[in-house]
Amino acid sequence: MSATASTSVRHLKLRHYLLIGAVMIAAAAIILLLMGRNPICTCGTIRLWVNETNSSDNSQHIADWYTLSHVIHGFLFYGILWLVARRLPVGVRLLIAILVEASWEIFENTDMVINRYREATIALGYVGDSVLNSVSDILFMVVGFFFATRAPLWLTILLAIFFEVLAAWVIRDNLTLNVLMLLYPLEAVKAWQGG
Repeated sequence: MSATASTSVRHLKLRHYLLIGAVMIAAAAIILLLMGRNPICTCGTIRLWVNETNSSDNSQHIADWYTLSHVIHGFLFYGILWLVARRLPVGVRLLIAILVEASWEIFENTDMVINRYREATIALGYVGDSVLNSVSDILFMVVGFFFATRAPLWLTILLAIFFEVLAAWVIRDNLTLNVLMLLYPLEAVKAWQGG
């Protein structure tokens, strides 16, 4: 990157980064629509919160128990990018985090990953996310990222642990178990999750 380009990137205002981020999220939504994802739940309604994970409404509305994982993604992306790229403006790091989260939302909604969820996890009836849910997941990651920029490290870590324990207690799943079961499924964990 030239010195002029580097200087101009550093002088962008937060609103410019947010505008670029919004365009990135819109692009992800368009890609998901082109992949054949439903814009909203096929039930025809939009709900703010879905409490039941073993229902056709899960991952179809604005928020559900897996939303906690996306907030934690924001914590993690902020922390990792602070460690490896702290010289970059926080706005650039946010755009990197949005790119990673949006890419995951697209990849997560491929037939390969949907089938993997069905085979290796307790999500037997998982059909993928609606576009509304995917966009909401990205936005909740942004919330987590901004929280981590302002909160003390100890509070961010404590909140991440609280979210993980809460989700494990309520739905027998969380970010840690989700990653474990996708990468290295354990029958004992699957049996416990099936409760």
